Amino acid sequence: MPNMSLKKNPMPSQEPSVRRRNFDEVALGYTAEQAVDEAKRCLNCKNKPCVGACPVQIDIPAFIQLVAREDFEGAYQVIARSSSLPAVCGRVCPQESQCESKCVRGIKGEPVAIGRLERFVADWHNAHSSLADVMKPAPNGYKVAIVGSGPSGLTCAGDLVKKGYDVTLYEALHLAGGVLVYGIPEFRLPKAIVQQEIDTLKALGVHIETNMVIGKVLSVDELLEEGGFEAVFIGSGAGLPRFMNIPGENLKGVYSANEFLTRVNLMKAYRSDSATPIQNARRVAVVGGGNVAMDAARCAMRLGADEVSIVYRRSEKELPARAEEVEHAKEEGIQFRLLTNPVEILGDDDRCVNGMRCVEMELGEPDASGRRRPVVKEDSEFVLECDCVIMAIGTSPNPLIKSTTDGLETERWGGIIVDENGLTSRVGVYAGGDAVTGAATVILAMGAGKTAAAAMDEYIRAK
Repeated sequence: MPNMSLKKNPMPSQEPSVRRRNFDEVALGYTAEQAVDEAKRCLNCKNKPCVGACPVQIDIPAFIQLVAREDFEGAYQVIARSSSLPAVCGRVCPQESQCESKCVRGIKGEPVAIGRLERFVADWHNAHSSLADVMKPAPNGYKVAIVGSGPSGLTCAGDLVKKGYDVTLYEALHLAGGVLVYGIPEFRLPKAIVQQEIDTLKALGVHIETNMVIGKVLSVDELLEEGGFEAVFIGSGAGLPRFMNIPGENLKGVYSANEFLTRVNLMKAYRSDSATPIQNARRVAVVGGGNVAMDAARCAMRLGADEVSIVYRRSEKELPARAEEVEHAKEEGIQFRLLTNPVEILGDDDRCVNGMRCVEMELGEPDASGRRRPVVKEDSEFVLECDCVIMAIGTSPNPLIKSTTDGLETERWGGIIVDENGLTSRVGVYAGGDAVTGAATVILAMGAGKTAAAAMDEYIRAK
C-alpha cells in the first residue's frame, strides 16, 4: 500500500543533552521498517524531477521503488551506477535544496526523505558485503592521475577505474579523503564510513599515494611528461583559509576553521591521548554562518567549552548553512549572535585572546549575491567575552599547483578556469570541485569529478 502521509519518517537521533559532549554520530539512521515505509511515499513520477536536480544523476525513483520492495542490494546497485560515495552523500549532501526540493510530494507536504533512504541503502550494503565481493574491471591499457582525494577526486577516480583505467590518486596529507576526513566532523560523517568507501575504490584498482604534494614532490608537468599518464584531473580543493584582516588576528587562540577542524577531525585532538595540541577554551566565538561555522562551533562545544557563539553579520534568514545543521546547533546550546560583525580581537599581555570588539549591523539593499547588504548600526559597539576565536568565513584554492604548472589559467581569486567538461587551458589536464569553484558542497564536487571523468575518457580514446 502507498504511504500518503504528508510527513517524512523522522530520523532517530541522539538526544541533544547527550550528543553535545560526545563525537558519536548524531543521526542514527532508519531501521529497515522505517526505510520501507518512507520509500512507499514515493509516487515514482514518470518525468523524475528529482533526478534532474541531482548533480550525479542518480535514478532516484528506481532505487526507492526497490527499497519499497525490500530489495536493498538492488537499490544499492542502482545508486552505485552513478555515485562512488553513497554512504557519504546520504549524510552530508544538501538534499533539501537539490533532489528533495523537486519532489512532487513536497508540494502539499514534506518531500520523500531521499537522503535518508540513500544513507540506509549504503549502510545496509556495507554491512552485508565485503571487499572480496568487489570485481575489478578489465584493464584498458591507459593510465590517468588524480590530484587530491576529496569528493571530486574520488568520484573521478571511481568512474575511470570502472572503465578499466589504471588510476593513481595523489593525496598531500597522510590519509586519503580530503575534506571528508579533515573538514567534516565525526558526529556528522564517521571516518570509518569514508574509509569504507575509499577501500572499495582501492579494491576496484585505484592506487592511492599519500604524503604527495603535487607542485612540490612532483609537478603536473612531470606527471604528464615523465609519469606516463594520458591525462590528469586536479581536484585539490580549496584549503587556503581567509581572514578578515582586522587587528588581533595573529593572537594566540585565533584559529582558521581549517586548522581547528583538521586538528579535531583528522588528528583527533578530542582524544585524551592525542599528540595534537588544541586550546581548552571556555568561551568560543565562531565568525561565519556556513556549514563550516556550524561544524566548528559544535566541535568546540564537544571539546568542553562553557559557551559557544556563532557571530554572523546578517540575519538568520540569510544563514548559508543547512537548516538541519542550524537546528542541531541550537539544540546543542550554540548561541547565535546575528547581525553582529567583529572589528577587533582583543588580547592580554600574553598575547592571548581576551574578548572581541563587535558592532551591531542592520540590513540594507541587496548586494551582488542577492542578499541584503549589512551596514553598521550607529553607536552599537560592544565587547563579546571570549578566549578563542575561529574564523569560518571561507577558503580559496591553494596557489601551489597554479604556480608550478605551465600554461594553467586561473581566475584572479585563484580558481582554475575550465570549460563545461572540466578541461583546463592545458591539453589533457582537467579540474573540478572546490579548486575550480571555491568552497562548495560535496555533491557539486562529485558532479564535477563525474563530468571530467567522462570527458577524459572521450579525450583519451580519441587520441
